Amino acid sequence: MITINSEYKGDLRTEAIHLGSGNKIITDAPLDNNGRGEAFSPTDLVCASLCSCMMTIMGIKANQSALILDGLRADITKIMTSNPRKIAEIKIVFQIDNTNATPDQLSALKKAALTCPVALSLHPDIKQEVEFSF
Repeated sequence: MITINSEYKGDLRTEAIHLGSGNKIITDAPLDNNGRGEAFSPTDLVCASLCSCMMTIMGIKANQSALILDGLRADITKIMTSNPRKIAEIKIVFQIDNTNATPDQLSALKKAALTCPVALSLHPDIKQEVEFSF
């Protein structure tokens, strides 16, 4: 079943439409790769997808134990290589100010994040450096 329609809009820009919701994602090539850098690049979306997946899986785990993760946030850094141009490393730093989780529950949340579907789907050459500040 098709879930996304995508179209090249010209000038190194694409538009993807999620068929179930109608939500749209625009991508632009980055400034350092002949683009305008006016939207997420495709590699930016890979990094954002990894972080979102980790947050979602932690949220599922938290809901199973009535844990509070509201306000969980993250900073993401993408490191590219050239020749060939590809993602070399994704750094994510998670932060939360208030949570009612015990140390064991925090450990379980971290393990859940690190084994999310996107993390497991990325090529093993892409270094995933994840820090939890909670």
